[in-house]
Formats: sequence, C-alpha cells, structure tokens
Amino acid sequence: MRTVALRPDHTYVFDSSLLAAMTYSDHATLDLVFRTGTVYRYFAVPARVVEGLRTAPSTGAYFHRHIRHRFRYQRLT
Repeated sequence: MRTVALRPDHTYVFDSSLLAAMTYSDHATLDLVFRTGTVYRYFAVPARVVEGLRTAPSTGAYFHRHIRHRFRYQRLT
C-alpha cells in the first residue's frame, strides 16, 4: 500500500465501524466525523498522531488509545 502524505485541510474517509472521516487543519485541530453523524473537534493534536490514525489497521482502536481523553475537544454536532 502506498502511503500518502498528510495534507492539511484535506478530508480523509475511513472504512471503519467507528469513524467516517477526518479533517486535520494546519492549526493542529482534528475534526472527526463518527458513523453516528456526530462531529468532534480535537485541539493541539500533533501531525504524527493524526498520521497514525490515518494509517492504523484499526482506526477505532487507535482513536481509543491515542486520541480519546488525551486532547481537549469540543462537540460540534
């Protein structure tokens, strides 16, 4: 599989039972769209963490281990 470099403000779609998509801004904010339709914004997320999420074999497991409860967040919808 070819790895594509993480591009700011580009939306990535997941084949995951938990996450539908993500958008990462150059201001280190990560917007995650969950399969339920709920959107959360996470603040001050390093690019390496986002890249890890994007390339993880299990996005749900990676989210729970490396993002959930580790960064300040805000529910958008």
